Amino acid sequence: MRPWPGTPYPLGAAYDGVGTNFTLFSEVAEYVELCLFDDDGTEERVRLPEVDGFVHHGYLLGVGPGQRYGFRVHGPYDPEQGLRCNPNKLLIDPYAKAITGGVDWHESLFGYPFGEPDERNDLDSAGHVPLSVVVNPFFDWANDRPPKTPYNESVIYETHVRGLTMLHPEVPERLRGTYAGLAHPAVIEHLKSLGVTAVELMPVHQFITDHGLSEKGLRNYWGYNTIGFFAPHAGYAALPDQAGQVQEFKGMVRALHEAGIEVILDVVYNHTAEGNHLGPTISMRGIDNQAYYRLVDDEPKYYMDYTGTGNSLNVRSPHTLQLIMDSLRYWVTEMRVDGFRFDLAATLAREFYDVDRLSTFFDLVQQDPVVSQVKLIAEPWDVGPGGYQVGNFPPLWTEWNGKYRDTVRDFWRGEPATLGEFASRVTGSSDLYQDDGRRPYASVNFVTAHDGFTLTDLVSYNRKHNDANGEDGRDGADDNRSWNCGVEGPTDDPEVLDLRARQRRNLLATLLLSQGVPMILHGDELGRTQQGNNNAYCQDNELSWVDWTLVEKNKDLVDFTSALTAFRRAHPVLRRRRFFQGKPIRKGDELRDIAWFTPSGEEMTEQNWEDDFGRCVVVFLNGEGIPDLDPRGMRVLDDSFLLVFNAHHGDIEITLPDDSYGPQWTVVVDTFAGVVREPDTGEPVPAGGTVTVPARSLLVLQRTGVE
Repeated sequence: MRPWPGTPYPLGAAYDGVGTNFTLFSEVAEYVELCLFDDDGTEERVRLPEVDGFVHHGYLLGVGPGQRYGFRVHGPYDPEQGLRCNPNKLLIDPYAKAITGGVDWHESLFGYPFGEPDERNDLDSAGHVPLSVVVNPFFDWANDRPPKTPYNESVIYETHVRGLTMLHPEVPERLRGTYAGLAHPAVIEHLKSLGVTAVELMPVHQFITDHGLSEKGLRNYWGYNTIGFFAPHAGYAALPDQAGQVQEFKGMVRALHEAGIEVILDVVYNHTAEGNHLGPTISMRGIDNQAYYRLVDDEPKYYMDYTGTGNSLNVRSPHTLQLIMDSLRYWVTEMRVDGFRFDLAATLAREFYDVDRLSTFFDLVQQDPVVSQVKLIAEPWDVGPGGYQVGNFPPLWTEWNGKYRDTVRDFWRGEPATLGEFASRVTGSSDLYQDDGRRPYASVNFVTAHDGFTLTDLVSYNRKHNDANGEDGRDGADDNRSWNCGVEGPTDDPEVLDLRARQRRNLLATLLLSQGVPMILHGDELGRTQQGNNNAYCQDNELSWVDWTLVEKNKDLVDFTSALTAFRRAHPVLRRRRFFQGKPIRKGDELRDIAWFTPSGEEMTEQNWEDDFGRCVVVFLNGEGIPDLDPRGMRVLDDSFLLVFNAHHGDIEITLPDDSYGPQWTVVVDTFAGVVREPDTGEPVPAGGTVTVPARSLLVLQRTGVE
């Protein structure tokens, strides 16, 4: 097969209707062979004929979608100097749009013979490594339009393509665990009934299960082990052959968009599945190790590891930065996703050693006309020194607010000295985001996420129970800030069960009544449990999958969650675009936009905030003090509310503020009773009157009696 010269761009394999252009960047390669594979595994090698700017390229007429391929890179091999080219290792295209097959951990995948890490291994890895696949870029998007839901109107649902649908009774068995399954009408209807505006999908880039897990008979369920930044994970496709995962993923996005639901991807650009110096050579390591990975400066045989996975991508390299930006742009333009959540995002800001908020990566995102226009969410930490960076990302970014999670958990389990910080967290964390010009929605608030306890487990266990992971309890966080309500794990005690149910409602209500962007973990609205496992990354089974029988068993919790999201959606004072100022918004207004009260009805003083025994606080939200304008430039007005948080173990009688705040008040949200209701169905309480707030519960009172 004689190749034409082709072009050096775009990188990867680009089908144009009559043939395919193949390209591969490698600054160290002497030459590159393109390897084409038939269905029976027969290999044909074609040397790429041209090199421009270290991009090796060639065009093959008649080669089209479904063609499986890989690369062999001929170049220097000197691990002590960070050079690891070996043409006996078949390599995955970093720009592959689809990948098929798995890794069987044969000795040929490694650069050294087993037991001899300092020797070279020339076994051929073909047949033991996944293959890249040429894809058909054409797809009928029909009338697809991105929802473009504003941040302050968003409700994010963190979920897992496989885990959400594997046990769903209405999803056909052949579609369970797939992109098509997630797009099933029954699943979408559930999301819509919850008021979800965006799904945040755990990693869907092609990933592999590492050797250690494979030896234990376990699988990488979460997917934080990427090997293809452009390829939808083939294991989530109902029809993965002939690159069907690309079309199926696009179909899922189209269906979710039609329902008004955005698609946000959890992306892992901080490391790859090739691991440390003892890991396999299956892609970038063998293409240009020095360009793609951060190597130890004085010992380039080894890798810098800010991620706890063995390696870190080299964001100081312009070619690696190009790879990341090309990938992001591809998922927005070709796959039409609506945003990204960046795993261990602090790693991307480590140009040298320290985390740098002005790093080149952030500059590139800021000026990119495509990527800068979608939702950008940082997990603002990594495992390296100084890696905890909550509140320190640039203005374009929002962040998973780990301080919100910790503070809200501490408040509801009765920890001392959390009242002041609790007040800051539920009002948007202005201490973290206001100084650099960001808004309350820079805070993505969450109480639970995939990493840690589920909501039910958070109120049912004091410690992790990770025996199923086979690591003797060494894995998973020990600082869970959980409380089992008196009994560890399952119980039949009705008082404990009642308290746990109330605590779940307290945590959900706090989340959905806070300023910022709420994120719900999938299945929390159903009462899903992982039996105390707080690190179920390798549990691809019923321990992690969403149990849909809980819909009926815990219907009250499902209904309560749906009612809360509807309540939030109906009241803009709960999702302001600007921070509270603690003062009148307009000249002549008598009331401030927010005010805090003690249970006795007195305004909070400095001493009150410093009390370490405070367990109850009342906050007034002024619906007429919203400084926002609607899309047509009209003033945004809302009802006014009192939010009462009581984390004390006993009932507390509170006194309502005087009539300058409102003539009377009616309870509309009650976590003790588990109800969200209209104000005209409750008994009004006059200004200055008293209300008994049950132990460990939350009330919302709406101002009534105003003409």
